[in-house]
Amino acid sequence: MKKFQKVYAHILDKISTQGGLTFMQLDPPNYNPELSGKIAKIATENGLDAFAVGGSVGAQGELLDATIKQIKENSDLPVILFPGNVATLSKYADALYFLSMLNSNDPYWITGAQISSAWPIKQLGLEVIPTSYIIVEPGMAVGWMGRAQPIPRDKYYLGAVTALAGQYLGAKLVIFESGGGSPTHAPPEMITQARKLVEVPILVAGGVKTPESVSSLIKAGADIVQVGSIFEKAQGDLKKCGELFNKITTAARNAGKEKLK
Repeated sequence: MKKFQKVYAHILDKISTQGGLTFMQLDPPNYNPELSGKIAKIATENGLDAFAVGGSVGAQGELLDATIKQIKENSDLPVILFPGNVATLSKYADALYFLSMLNSNDPYWITGAQISSAWPIKQLGLEVIPTSYIIVEPGMAVGWMGRAQPIPRDKYYLGAVTALAGQYLGAKLVIFESGGGSPTHAPPEMITQARKLVEVPILVAGGVKTPESVSSLIKAGADIVQVGSIFEKAQGDLKKCGELFNKITTAARNAGKEKLK
């Protein structure tokens, strides 16, 4: 069984040695494959730890495959699928967040999509990372698509106990998601309370825009920060993109070292 968890084992090992990791989400409709490859090269050179590929809509088929191929031609980092629907599957990826949106009001996003996709995932031989997907206000497009009841930003304990429930259900990773393009990320106080309750890695996605935010989240107890839309503004300037990556990944590593002391 251990051989099927290569990516997850790699993530756990890096968390134990670094304390704070940085992943980047690449959403194929927002980045053409060639540009994804260029960004992948720059990100790898500037300290990124892994790529998450996918989004709420449109990340599927030939575009998804071509994007992952370009990433792999320019980087040796793990590529993890971040599915927005059952079609966000590719044999070229290394692993997949097997998401269950715990605070959705629609059973489809809790167990239905998972049942529909289980056999295709098995056929592709993809490593699965069972993941509790928790939508935090404002939720943005992913909250709307998933018919979520977002966790209120000032109800830290609700996020924490939802994460604990996910761990009890077998999740190996928790994602606190505020949504792509969100004006802000999940509150550090929510992450701190969740960290007190769960032993599995915590990833924060959505609204992570500055090195200061990255540092505060890692110090609060997050193991991974996942950035995405922040880099859309730098698409036309790859040098600027590299500088931004360096600042973000350096902040995560420095905060991680402090956390490990």
